[in-house]
Amino acid sequence: MADPSSYRPKPGQIPDSPGVYKFRDEHRRVIYVGKAKSLRQRLANYFQDLAGLHPRTRTMVTTAASVEWTVVSTEVEALQLEYSWIKEFDPRFNVKYRDDKSYPYLAVTLNEEFPRVQVMRGQKRKGVRYFGPYSHAWAIRDTVDLLLRVFPVRTCSAGVFKNAERTGRPCLLGYIGKCAAPCVGRVGPEEHRELAEEFCDFMAGRTGTYIRRLEKDMMLAAEDMEYEKAARLRDDIGALKRAMEKSAVVLADATDADLIAVAEDELEAAVQIFHVRGGRVRGQRGWVTDKVEAVDTAGLVEHALQQLYGEESGDAVPKEVLVPALPEDLDAVTQWLGGRRGSQVSLRIPQRGDKKALMETVGRNAQQALVLHKTKRASDLTTRSRALEEIAEALDLPAAPLRIECFDISHLQGEDVVASMVVFEDGLPRKSEYRRFQIKSFAGQDDVRSMHEVIGRRFRRYLAEKEKTGEWAVEEADGEVPAGSPEDDGRPKKFAYPPQLVVVDGGQPQVAAARRALDELGIDDIAVCGLAKRLEEVWLPGDDDPVVLPRSSEGLYLLQRVRDTAHDFAIRYQRTKRHKRIRVSPLDAVPGLGDARKQALIKHFGSLKRLRQATIEQICEVPGFGRKTAEAVAVALAQAAPAAPAVNTATGEIMEDDDGGNGNV
Repeated sequence: MADPSSYRPKPGQIPDSPGVYKFRDEHRRVIYVGKAKSLRQRLANYFQDLAGLHPRTRTMVTTAASVEWTVVSTEVEALQLEYSWIKEFDPRFNVKYRDDKSYPYLAVTLNEEFPRVQVMRGQKRKGVRYFGPYSHAWAIRDTVDLLLRVFPVRTCSAGVFKNAERTGRPCLLGYIGKCAAPCVGRVGPEEHRELAEEFCDFMAGRTGTYIRRLEKDMMLAAEDMEYEKAARLRDDIGALKRAMEKSAVVLADATDADLIAVAEDELEAAVQIFHVRGGRVRGQRGWVTDKVEAVDTAGLVEHALQQLYGEESGDAVPKEVLVPALPEDLDAVTQWLGGRRGSQVSLRIPQRGDKKALMETVGRNAQQALVLHKTKRASDLTTRSRALEEIAEALDLPAAPLRIECFDISHLQGEDVVASMVVFEDGLPRKSEYRRFQIKSFAGQDDVRSMHEVIGRRFRRYLAEKEKTGEWAVEEADGEVPAGSPEDDGRPKKFAYPPQLVVVDGGQPQVAAARRALDELGIDDIAVCGLAKRLEEVWLPGDDDPVVLPRSSEGLYLLQRVRDTAHDFAIRYQRTKRHKRIRVSPLDAVPGLGDARKQALIKHFGSLKRLRQATIEQICEVPGFGRKTAEAVAVALAQAAPAAPAVNTATGEIMEDDDGGNGNV
C-alpha cells in the first residue's frame, strides 16, 4: 500500500487549467483517468487526509504510485481526451459499462457496391448504417420481411451472391419479388443503392413520404384500371403500416430522442436506454456496471453518454437526450454532443407530460434490470458456493457459513426503535425465519445498546429451546409441540437453530456489543462480524483494522446483500409502527391536518411529548403551519390526555407490549 504523500506533486506544480490526469501504479499501468475544469483543485482533493476520502478513492490513491496530467484548451477537449484514454488504457478504477446481453442491430452495408440488409452484433463497422438495437433477432427479421415487398434490397451473403452471378439464376427471394436481384443484372448498382437509401430513410422515421407516394400511385393505377398494380400497391402499403405498428407510438409529436435512466445501489448500477425516432421506440439497450470509483448519478450519466455516443456516427446522436440527472460539466458535454451530431443537442431532465411518463417507464426497466442481474448472480449455485468460501477464508472460519443471520436497528430520532433479523441459508434468503423485534429498554438513538439487547434476546431463546427436555421443540402460538409429534418434521425451528455467522449492520461498536452479548451467554462457537454502510468494510471483534474484501469478491456481494435485506426489513417495520402511532395521535382531531403535516410535526419535534411542550410560536416555525393551525394543534393536544397504560386486572401490574404478532419476537 503506497503512501500518497510519496508521489504528491509539489505546490505550484499543477496548473490551474482544464486537463486530463492519469494515476499509475508501481508497474506504470494506468489505473484511473479523470478530467477537471481545474487540475490544481481536482488533484488537491486526492491528497488530503486518507480518513476523509471515500473508501474507493482511498483504495485508488493507495494503489497508485504516480500521477501525471495533460493540459488542454477547453473542457470539451478534456472530455474527448478522457474518453480516448479510458478506451485505450481500460483503467481498473474507472466505471466501465458492460452490456447485460448482446443486442442485435439491423444493419445496411452501404460500404459495399450492392448494399446488403442483415442482422449484426458486436463491434460497429465504418460505412455501415445501423438501426436498433432490438431485443430479439427475430423482431428484425419480421420487420425486414415486411419491408422487402416495398424495398427489395439484397439480403444474401457474399457466397450466395457470387454463386448467383456465376450461374445466372437468382435466389428464391429474387423469384418472388422480395429482392431486386442485382446479382443477375435486373437492376444496376445505382438503382439498387437508391433502394437501400430509401430503406434507410424509412427505418430512420421518414415514413409518411413513402406511404403518401404509394397511396397516390395506387389511386392513379385504379383510375387507369390497372387493378393488379393497384392491388399490389395496396398490399405494399399494408406491409409498411404493419412494420410501423411493430414499434408503439410513445410521443405524439414525432420526437427524435434518446432516454437514459439509471438504477443503482452502493456496489452496482444499471443503465437503460430507449431510442425514440419519429415518436416511436425504435430500439432499447441496457448496461450494468460495478461502481468501482466514487461516482454519483450525474457521473454515471456522463459515463453513459460517453459510452453511447463516443464511437457513433453523427446521425446516431438525436436532437434531444433526456436524462435523470445533468452532468457536472453540462456545457462541455452538450457542446461535445453537438460536435458529434453536427448541430445543437438538447440535454435535459423531463419535468412533465409524456416525456416524463416515458422516462419513468425507462426507469422501471433499469430497476428491473438491476434486480434481474442480482437475482441471476445470487441464484447461481457455483457463485454462492464461492461466496461462502470467500467469507470463510476472509473471516478465518473453520467451515463455510451455511446459515447467516443479520441484525439491524431502525428508529426515527429515537422513537419507535425496532430491530430486524434476516436469515440466509446456503446463500439464499429464508424468509419464513425472518424476525422483527421491538426494543424493550429505553435505548433511544443508542444503536449499540439496542444491538446488545437484540442479540441477547435472540440467543437466550436459542439456549432455552436447546435445553427443553434435552430435545428440540417447536414453539407455536398456542403452546408447545414436543419433538417427534406429527407437527414436527425433525428440523429445529425458529430460535433453536444456530447460525455459523452473525452479521450486524455497523462498525466496531456494534460488533463489540454483539460479541459481548454472546460472551455473557457463554456462546463462543458463533462467529460475529459487522458490515458498515457505504464503507463496505468487514469488522471483526477486537480488531483495530477492518478486513477489506476485493471489489470483485462474491463474498463481499453476499454480505452486502444480507446487510441490505436486514436494513430494508427493519425500515419497513419501523415505518409501520410510526404510521400506526400517527394515526391514533391527538392530531387526528385537528380539522384539515393531513398525514404529511402530522409527520412534519413529529419529525420537527421528535415526539408527541415534546410537541405538547411547544408554544404556538414554535409550532408556527414548522413549514406549512400558520398561527390559526398552530392554535388548533395546541388546543387538540391540551384536550387529549396521554393514554393510560394497560393494567393486568388479576395482578394489578402494568402490562408492557411484547413483540407479539406475526413474525415478532
